Amino acid sequence: MNIFFDVDYTLVDWDGSLRPHVRETFQRLVDEGHSVFLWSGVGLRWEVVERHGLRDLVSDCFVKPLQNHEEERKRLGVPFRPDFVIDDHSEVVTAFGGYVIRPYYSYGNPNDTEMLRVYDAIARFHAHRNGA
Repeated sequence: MNIFFDVDYTLVDWDGSLRPHVRETFQRLVDEGHSVFLWSGVGLRWEVVERHGLRDLVSDCFVKPLQNHEEERKRLGVPFRPDFVIDDHSEVVTAFGGYVIRPYYSYGNPNDTEMLRVYDAIARFHAHRNGA
């Protein structure tokens, strides 16, 4: 599956700190044959990929459509429709399907487990989609 993650407050906090369990979740998804993509309404976010050493796990970065989602996706050059979206805003998840994650505000919180729930939601969706 092509899995698209929002960046701000989904993967990183305002200070750029990475949410706990991001790397492990991405690694599991890639190991299972999925492709991980990042997209953001504020532009390409390769700096987040590089800063956190995720280049080996992220297939590409795109600009996220914020309205008229399907038309904007095409206009913005996203070459295919996401199979599953993770975002802290419900509008994009409603448009494409996926999981609305609680916004990440680190405040030094190493106990955040939202990415583990994300993985479980993706695994359930994938199993259901494949008739398991």
